[in-house]
This record gives sequence, structure tokens and C-alpha cells, in this order.
Amino acid sequence: MDGALAIEENGAEFLMALGRAAGAEERDDGRVRWVIGNSPIDYHNCVVHADLTQEEADGEIEASLERMRAHGVPASWHVGPSMRPPDLGEHLIAHGFEYGGDDIGMAVDLSELPEEVPTPADFVVERVRNEAGLAAWIETLGSGFGEGPVEAEWVGEMYLRLGLGDEGAWRHYLGLLACEPVATATSFFGAGVAGIYFVFTVERARRRGIGAGITLAALQEARDLGYSAGVLGSSEMGYPVYRRLGFVEYCRIGLYEWNPG
Repeated sequence: MDGALAIEENGAEFLMALGRAAGAEERDDGRVRWVIGNSPIDYHNCVVHADLTQEEADGEIEASLERMRAHGVPASWHVGPSMRPPDLGEHLIAHGFEYGGDDIGMAVDLSELPEEVPTPADFVVERVRNEAGLAAWIETLGSGFGEGPVEAEWVGEMYLRLGLGDEGAWRHYLGLLACEPVATATSFFGAGVAGIYFVFTVERARRRGIGAGITLAALQEARDLGYSAGVLGSSEMGYPVYRRLGFVEYCRIGLYEWNPG
């Protein structure tokens, strides 16, 4: 497995699938790949691939900006190691984007997962299988992840459109502590690997192994379904948690953000 490429490709497919569910405008011609429109979150109105020459970069950035302006949405460009030209980030800043930090691209061999990690005795992980479970997932995620309730509710609506059954590429998980929802995670099967997204633990339940526990449960189900590798984009805060599960860093994916205001 090319770890960096798998991380990039799974992330791109994840974002494209959510944008498609939202009815966003889409471009995917081998040179530039994006979904723009119908999301209030800059992360999800996004360019996820570019293979351009130095001479083409500025024109294609402007073409993408024109669609962002037309839809009136905040947007982003996710710059992974395979993107060209190599100084794409500098071009983006010159066109009004702001650098918003890196996602740390990590991967793990699922055959080497630990069988368990220390968690509280009354912690359990459940699959989200119906609208009631999804509502609890949304409420939990919205209490502190990313853009808060705005992002959680939008993503939850996309997941409802995509379906909660076993036939799709998605699995959603809710962590319960003494029967109270305290954690979330989602797995997305794309590019031949299991991508882990939306790992979140509410403030009152942190530093007790719960984030590791729900991530491990998602990865173990992916392994049971026949997947051999898991990937994710970590924050600096999550990095030591994933290292303990066996994840290794392969790349950094820079986030460049643009706001119409």
C-alpha cells in the first residue's frame, strides 16, 4: 500500500461523496477535482485534487474561486503531497486563501491492531442504524467538533440521504458511557481502505481512553469486513492516541481556506 496515496484518495472520495449527496456542483476531469455548493462549511466546499503545471495553476485557482463566489460559500483547498505544482500553497495564498494548518495523514495495518484498549467498564460502542441513533450522533458531535451544530447537522443530513444500512460505504458509531452518548466516529470505505472520520469525545469524558476505544471498534469492524488498512487525518491532539493504536504518519495535508466575506 502506498500510504500517502491511500490517505489522499480516501479523503478525496469521502469529501466528494458528501458533496454529491448535498447536490453540490462537481468537477472531476483528472486535472482538478472538487465539489462546491450546498454546504455551509468551508471544509466541505473543497478542491481535493490538482495536477497542474506552474503555468496553469493561477488560472485554475481563479476558475475554482469563480464557482465558490457564484455559490456564495466559504470553501477550501486540501493540498496533499501528490498535488502539483509543488508550490501550490503559495499560489493559493496569493489568490486570497489562508493557510489553516495540516491534517496529519496516518495509516495502520489492521492485522496489527490491539484487541482492546483500556476504557471505562461502563463504556460501550454501538453502530448507528436508525434515525434515533443518528440524532444522538449529531447531538454528540455538535457539542464540540469543528463548526459545532452547523457541521454536525449538515453531515448528519447527508448521512441520512446516503443511508444507514450495511450495503453502503459508511458506518457510524456512537460511544456510550453509563448509557449516555459521549463519543462519535465514522468509517468510510474508499480507495481500498477504511478511512476514519469525525472521532470526537465530549469534554467531560476525555482522557479516559474513549477516543481510542471507539476508533478501535470502527477499525475492528473494517478488519472483519476484509479491509487490511485503516487511514485517517489526525489533529496534533489526536496524534498520540492514534500512535498507541499502531498508526504511522505518512504525510501532511495542508488546508487552505477561503471566505467570500
